Amino acid sequence: MATLRQEISINAPVEPVWSALRDFHALHRRLVPGFVVDCRADGDARVITFFNGMTARELLVSIDDTHRRLVYAIVDGQATHYSASAQVFTDGDDRCRFVWLIDLLPDTLAPAIGAMQAHGASVIKQALDRQPAHA
Repeated sequence: MATLRQEISINAPVEPVWSALRDFHALHRRLVPGFVVDCRADGDARVITFFNGMTARELLVSIDDTHRRLVYAIVDGQATHYSASAQVFTDGDDRCRFVWLIDLLPDTLAPAIGAMQAHGASVIKQALDRQPAHA
């Protein structure tokens, strides 16, 4: 099983970053605008459309407010197994770390999914990063 990991440092307090992550049906507006261009609710799942036209149905597995962790799974698609978690950690008063893990089968999908994940992580940083004020 391939495990993909992206960890980014975000120049923002942990709470607004967690708020954007846990808003499961608004990721196209709050977390990855432009990377995900549409998101619609489908029961406990969301159906998302990526910038390249690909779609995915993602099932919400859990939201853990105590540990600021969200888990989801893709239940339809090329992967025979796809589970992911994203978690936000405090890293000082005005900074946090965003950790996104994906476990998937078959391993042959890892290069393509890893490239998408890396692109998504850069969009998350751009969307949530607050650049320090210039003196």
